[in-house]
Amino acid sequence: MGMNVGAADDGGEEQLNTTINTTPLVDVMLVLLIIFLITIPVVTQSIELKLPNERNLPTQTKPENIVIAVNRDGEVYWGLERMPDNEALVNRLKIEAVKEPQPEVHIRGDQEVRYESVGRVVVACQRAGIFKVGFITEPPAGGATRLQ
Repeated sequence: MGMNVGAADDGGEEQLNTTINTTPLVDVMLVLLIIFLITIPVVTQSIELKLPNERNLPTQTKPENIVIAVNRDGEVYWGLERMPDNEALVNRLKIEAVKEPQPEVHIRGDQEVRYESVGRVVVACQRAGIFKVGFITEPPAGGATRLQ
């Protein structure tokens, strides 16, 4: 009894199929596409909430408030006095942080300043233990306001 393994003319070796069958890949991708199309509307639904509105409060200038300005070059000023470095700012804020009641720090940042420079002032306030930090902005109509 004999068995025929391959064609008689190929010398007894089988031909290898070197092409990739992409039919299972296409089937899987179509199933994933259908699943995503069904689940996306479920994900985008959300609970109806009334979100808080922004608050623009007029600046209440008190003599004990500390005004720190950051110019477009990232230089920090305490009132009109330039702070030489961040550590000097932290040390001076620590002195103010122990006062009762603790003063508020109002940061005035130039429109062209990098966020990093203003962020350093906020971190300095945190390190010194200052609890109230506000940002002074100018609304389109004019006049300074404080955003909290």
